[in-house]
Amino acid sequence: MFSNFGRLLSVAALFSAAAFVHGAQLSSDARTAIPRDVQQLVVIDYRAMQNSPTAMQLRDRVMPPDLRQFDEALQKSGLNENHDVDQLAFALFRPNPSNEDVITLGIAQGQFAVQDIVASFRKKGVKPMQIRSNKIYPMGKTGMVLSFVDASTMVFGGTDAVKASLEARDGNVQSLLNNSSMMESMRAVDAEALWSVLDQKGTQTMMKQVLGEAGSVADYESVRKRLATSYYSMDFQHGVKFDLTIVTGDAFAAATISSLLNAAVLYRKMSGSDSEKAALSGTDVTSSSGKLAIHFAANDNDFNALLRSDLFQSVVK
Repeated sequence: MFSNFGRLLSVAALFSAAAFVHGAQLSSDARTAIPRDVQQLVVIDYRAMQNSPTAMQLRDRVMPPDLRQFDEALQKSGLNENHDVDQLAFALFRPNPSNEDVITLGIAQGQFAVQDIVASFRKKGVKPMQIRSNKIYPMGKTGMVLSFVDASTMVFGGTDAVKASLEARDGNVQSLLNNSSMMESMRAVDAEALWSVLDQKGTQTMMKQVLGEAGSVADYESVRKRLATSYYSMDFQHGVKFDLTIVTGDAFAAATISSLLNAAVLYRKMSGSDSEKAALSGTDVTSSSGKLAIHFAANDNDFNALLRSDLFQSVVK
């Protein structure tokens, strides 16, 4: 049960140990630079993370290789990430709507001294790629590139991801603003300091991973296609709180998934270690009006014990 859940939640876990007090919202410019067909979007208060030693230790414990590569590339880009970056977002999107393959785009928001950064690139002999009025700069030897949408928004990642971002930003293809279901989900959580939204494909994949073996049973298959979107947020001001909402097609689908999840939690409570049992005792799964809600809460001691448990290690692999 729960194997690989952290591939969708580890972004949250590694950035979320700070005591957040501000929300992490995406500006209009940032939203227009994200292509329409987003499978998952994660937005983090990056400044709060950098100011928390606990957050940085947690980041080092659980950061997946692909996100570590993003973080290292950002540090080597010529930016002082401790002062320039306020929010950091990752968008997992499909560049071709007819293809299930996804690529990842990084979006950094803050106040960037673009002219000084460009002058530094020029001094180092770094030459940009020109696409219309946009300049794309290599990020050292990381294989990644970056482009400034404006003085407060930078997009970075693989060349294909950044090119797709600029196509959306310039209006040549539809952007996130044209994705009504994702925009609706964002409105439910984007006042939080750390949040994520997933489309139907992302939600179905997440639930399959969360349920593990239970995801292969007939009950799940009967409602899988009714999973529409999902969104979650995390709060570390007083212990640890995690809230996930899954929007389904109807009350029956929500109730069915709720029953399967409660069975999975009960199994872990019976078979897990003491730290896992203590953590899961703070997990509630309910359904109402076609929505499934999962709430997790733990004090700092129980959460720290959970970090060392076999369950947590299997989650973040």
